[in-house]
Amino acid sequence: MHILAVDDDEPIRELLASYLAGEGYRVTTAHDTASAKQALDGEPVDLVVCDLRLPDGDGLGLVRQIRTESQIPVIILSSKDQDVDRIVGLELGADDYLTKPFNPRELLARIKAVLRRVSGEGRPPRGADELRAVVQFANWELDLTAQRLRGQEGREVELTKAEFGLLAAFVKRPQRVLTRDQLLDLTRVDGAEVFDRSIDVLILRLRRKIEANPKEPRIIKTERGAGYVFDAKVRTV
Repeated sequence: MHILAVDDDEPIRELLASYLAGEGYRVTTAHDTASAKQALDGEPVDLVVCDLRLPDGDGLGLVRQIRTESQIPVIILSSKDQDVDRIVGLELGADDYLTKPFNPRELLARIKAVLRRVSGEGRPPRGADELRAVVQFANWELDLTAQRLRGQEGREVELTKAEFGLLAAFVKRPQRVLTRDQLLDLTRVDGAEVFDRSIDVLILRLRRKIEANPKEPRIIKTERGAGYVFDAKVRTV
């Protein structure tokens, strides 16, 4: 597995390169966004560890670009420990967030967890020629690669990262009752503060966007005492 470590602190880059290489990973390091983009344009990368403070730009901008152009998982590594920075990073599509100073063993555990989750969910292949996974349900079309939802008339409906993650979990498992705990496991980012009732809030928000009558949902139905079921036929196109 090939990991790109982006940090302007040379000792940290050396630590990451040495420690992760010792654990069997191939590591490329970059000290700024320019060198990180150059590395991403080269050999395929399986995961990016990215600092938020970079000399030639905000690391959040790099995360945004990575998520716009690919599905490569990203772990943010930063001395910024305020909630807003973590939340913004996760909303942009980062898979995890770890603050400095950090324990290399904890970072390794998070890397393994993210790669294991990504492998289990079967993220789309990387690269400019990657296949686009598009599914249709009811009167909707969901592009799982571009993370876009369109109505039958072509109108695009904006989804937050959390809403898209929940909808993607549903369309991959139609006609199955999913408990809140299962939905949390399928949509949460390791280390993020995701709570049981947040699933209910996301369900309400999704219903307002995709149901003809959110008060009488026909797509995302509630199974009392059990959870929720995506009661729509899903077709890959």
